[in-house]
Formats: sequence, C-alpha cells, structure tokens
Amino acid sequence: MSDAALPIAVFDSGVGGLTVLRALRAEMPEEDFIYLGDTARLPYGTKSADTVCRYALQASALLVDRGVKCLVVACNTASSVALPALDARFGPLPVVGVIEPGASAAVRASGTVRVAVIATEGTVRGNAYPRAIARIRPDVEVIQRACALFVSLAEEGWTDGPIAEAVARRYLEPLFRAEEPPDTLLLGCTHFPALMAPIRRVLGERVRIVDSAATTAEATDACLSSLGLRRRSGIGSVHLAATDGPERFARVGSIFSGEPINPDDVELLDL
Repeated sequence: MSDAALPIAVFDSGVGGLTVLRALRAEMPEEDFIYLGDTARLPYGTKSADTVCRYALQASALLVDRGVKCLVVACNTASSVALPALDARFGPLPVVGVIEPGASAAVRASGTVRVAVIATEGTVRGNAYPRAIARIRPDVEVIQRACALFVSLAEEGWTDGPIAEAVARRYLEPLFRAEEPPDTLLLGCTHFPALMAPIRRVLGERVRIVDSAATTAEATDACLSSLGLRRRSGIGSVHLAATDGPERFARVGSIFSGEPINPDDVELLDL
C-alpha cells in the first residue's frame, strides 16, 4: 500500500472530536479515517500537562501502529500541551492540532483585531489560544470565557431551543457589550459547533464565527497536499474506536457526527 492510500488518524479525549472528523470528511471525502476517543480517561481538561502528554502519546501510538499517514489531534487540551511530544515521538509523520489552525483563521477573519475565544475552563486557563494568536499577530486583543455548560448541553443533545439560547446569551452578551466589541468569535472547543444555531442568533450576522473544526480540516488538507499524500479518487471509509462505553459513545457521538452511530460499529480498545 502506498503512503497516500493509508488512513488519517484522528484522536480525541472523547466524542467532541467527531465534529473535527465530520469536517475532515466533508473536506476530504476520498480519504479513509480512524477515529479514537479516549472515553475511559476523559475529561483531559482537568488533568496535569504531564498526564495529558502521556495519554496522548499512548493513544497516538496505538493509532500509528496500525499504519496511518497523518495524525490529527482533535482535542484542544492535548493540542495545547502534547504536540511537541507527539512530533518528537512520531516525526516525520505529520501531526495537526486544532489550536494553530483556529488561531490563524481568527486572525484572518478579524478586521478590528479584537477576537473573543470561548472554550473549556482548562483551555482558557492555559491561555493556549491567546498565545497562538500572539505568535501570529501580537497586536490582536483577545478576550476569553470558559463556557462549561455548552459542553453539557451538547452532550445532552440540547443544542437548540430556549434553554440553549438562554445559556448562549448569558455567556456571550458580556463579551460583546464593550464600546469596541470583538468582531470575531473563535469556537475553542470541539463541542461548540453543535451549538452554532443559538450562538448565531445571540450574536447576529455582524460577528464572524470561526470553527476550529473546519479550519483544522482545511489545514490537514493543505498539509497532506503539500506532501503529496492526498487521495484524489474513491469513496473514503471511517473506523470508530473508543476506550470505554461504546453504547454511550454511539449515543452522544451521533450528535456531533451528524449521523447515527451503531454501537456495534465502535471498536473497544484498551490502553
């Protein structure tokens, strides 16, 4: 098998990264994918950086051993702390995280150089997005807010309606009440695209919304194309795996993947 024919590995701490997989499949429908959700050890956001690095290396090694041409880290926490370790361990295999593509897209989108970032508490606490944005353009003003309830709403399937909109309003309105409010909102958690409808209603059309899932898919496409590893024909396949609870993975994951998942199609892996 040629390198270009190998699948793309996608790793996340749970099911939120299925939004990234969905974007990857839309961007590159010819490609095969292997997705692993480390559901036995989530959430990563409350773990130390050393622990997250260890978990990410273990999960990624399992995927790499199966033969892949690229590793996509569809987890904000792992992307913020583990990419150097993953590059060192698995290079020259290309490794793509979600933070740098999202930060780059937010900088390009903002005309006023004011960007709001919403994410989980761990990602906000680690300042991963402000640091990434500052590396690209230091004069961009970044404000952040942790939106923990968005994760719960997404996993319960309450992605639209009055409750979701009320929570979105409570989180977002304070960020955009300033005399010179941000003109761009970066969704810094893979769960948050599931709540795009209420977020858009609260913010209206004047605010640009950057989805790190979509930008990561674009970055992965560009990376593989530059290395001559993109498949250009055929119909791709998806293999799903989890480290615990295939039934819950299928039930909750269906919300993020945009299509039903059969629990029998989710491989249970032991790390």
